[in-house]
Amino acid sequence: MLVGFEHIGTTSGDMDRTIAFYCGLLGLALRLRKPVPGGELAFLDAGGGMLEVMAPSAGATRSRDIPAGEAGMRHLTLAVSDVDALIERLEAADVDIVERPRPAQNPELIRRVAFVRDPDGIVVELIERAAGR
Repeated sequence: MLVGFEHIGTTSGDMDRTIAFYCGLLGLALRLRKPVPGGELAFLDAGGGMLEVMAPSAGATRSRDIPAGEAGMRHLTLAVSDVDALIERLEAADVDIVERPRPAQNPELIRRVAFVRDPDGIVVELIERAAGR
């Protein structure tokens, strides 16, 4: 029986840069960081699940967007308390803003939404949840 969402795995070209983005700018908490064969592994706690980050010793190429007709993970979504304020903070840190804050297309679940890219090019959706969620 399902207990809950645990984690999603990503690859990073630079672990320090990834931790600075997700923990320093977005507020995730570093729970584990350790060397592993072939690189380094970290778990970043988002409150309702974790982001597992593998940084290969040889580095990694930048992430590519998944085309519309191809199966795959299109983005990672994080719920925040104030999308507009966070986007201002991310802009000041020169984060790549893909889409500025706007009302969500599914207001039954999400009030506001914005999209940014992490340091490796992964699209991160930032949302404010709808009332009652």
